[in-house]
Amino acid sequence: MKGKNYTEHVIMEVQEGSIAMELEIVPGDRLLAINGKEINDIFDYQYYVENDFLTLLIEKKGGEQWELEIEKDEDEDLGIVFENGLMDEYRSCCNKCIFCFIDQMPKGMRETLYFKDDDSRLSFLQGNYVTLTNMSDYDIERVIKYHLSPINISFQTMNPQLRCMMLNNRFAGDALKKADRLYEAGITMNGQIVLCKGINDGKELEFSIRKLSEYIPVLESVSVVPAGLTKYREGLYPLEIFTPKDAGQVLDMIHTFQKEFYEKYDTHFVHASDEWYLLAGRELPPEETYDGYLQLENGVGMLRLLLDEFEDALEELREDLKKNRKAETAADKAAGACAEGTMYVDACKAQTGAATLSIATGRLAYPHILRMAEKMMVLAPGLNIHVYEIINYFFGEEITVAGLVTGQDIIAQLKGKELGERLLLPQNMLRSGEEVFLDDVTVTDVEKALQVKTDIVKSSGYDFVNAVLGVKQA
Repeated sequence: MKGKNYTEHVIMEVQEGSIAMELEIVPGDRLLAINGKEINDIFDYQYYVENDFLTLLIEKKGGEQWELEIEKDEDEDLGIVFENGLMDEYRSCCNKCIFCFIDQMPKGMRETLYFKDDDSRLSFLQGNYVTLTNMSDYDIERVIKYHLSPINISFQTMNPQLRCMMLNNRFAGDALKKADRLYEAGITMNGQIVLCKGINDGKELEFSIRKLSEYIPVLESVSVVPAGLTKYREGLYPLEIFTPKDAGQVLDMIHTFQKEFYEKYDTHFVHASDEWYLLAGRELPPEETYDGYLQLENGVGMLRLLLDEFEDALEELREDLKKNRKAETAADKAAGACAEGTMYVDACKAQTGAATLSIATGRLAYPHILRMAEKMMVLAPGLNIHVYEIINYFFGEEITVAGLVTGQDIIAQLKGKELGERLLLPQNMLRSGEEVFLDDVTVTDVEKALQVKTDIVKSSGYDFVNAVLGVKQA
């Protein structure tokens, strides 16, 4: 074994109390093989590690190789984190889609933002959508062999010729046949259609939804989202903005299909992202139409879930306040104190003492966040909440989601505004796991520029209520 040239996977972290720690595996060690099999990437690792008996080949920092035999439960993890999450190079996209957001970004941003990934492994690990054009027959065979699922697929259209045009890839139409193989193997899929006005909408959208429904139930859901268009489109395909009337037509088609599919298959199957409802000026549909929120990360049902959770949290808060009032003594009331031990103990303090704070969000969510803040102020009269709508001047005013708001737009538009003791910002404005906005402005930069403490709020309605009341989030 010592003479064989194995691929080396550097271990970055060993989790406390794990099997790897017991075996004295440490950061900097390298995994060479499992059961004599070379590990090419995360697919191989996860497949081979799911056995109850393993032989690991580990290379220590000094070059010494250890062969470690392990007995464990089949689904028990080793507790190893690798420097490279994929255990391989990331695969870049081979398409040049007419709606690609990365092609619409300004120059001078950090290099990683310009990387176009189309890596099926990221679909399984992080929920990314892939076009299938980057997947070889070998990749498909491994997905089927390892029975990996779900895989998220950007279909865009089921018209092969139109798909070639939209993706600027002559193989994009043939790539749809790979979905047939995944369907036949029972690999769970979720789909996405990025809608472009006058191109894959109307009759083309109707055709695509009908064809995709043939994959039910293996294809669990399909979302329809509008193409995001920034102001940096010089030299790109001339796409048009959807109007409120267009949005209404898209919704009418989707709702008609939902009714049909629910009667036939007991699933609504096709879903419109939240933008369509707001653009058309229509009410968001009820929770039950989202089939368990299968595509939250795609903006499908995100606002409905937020609003429902908020109402639930608000009801709990009302009940807690009632209990607190009953438990207070006359002296407590005079001091404005609350009984301890309730979920929202700080709520009474907000009622009896003035507190001013501010919230900033994108144009899409602004009307809903404003109504939520107004309800909070009715319940706790001592609260004074300013809600600010941030216009996206960085990417262009047509970009309305909070997740694409930049730090510099926040600073420029809140400068000189009444912000109170705290500024609340949604977590999806930041790079995952970090406190950095898309334009590399940090939360600390915002705090210094605006001279206000800035709290980052997680995405649920419960977190919103907690953040407003100053209850520390886990």
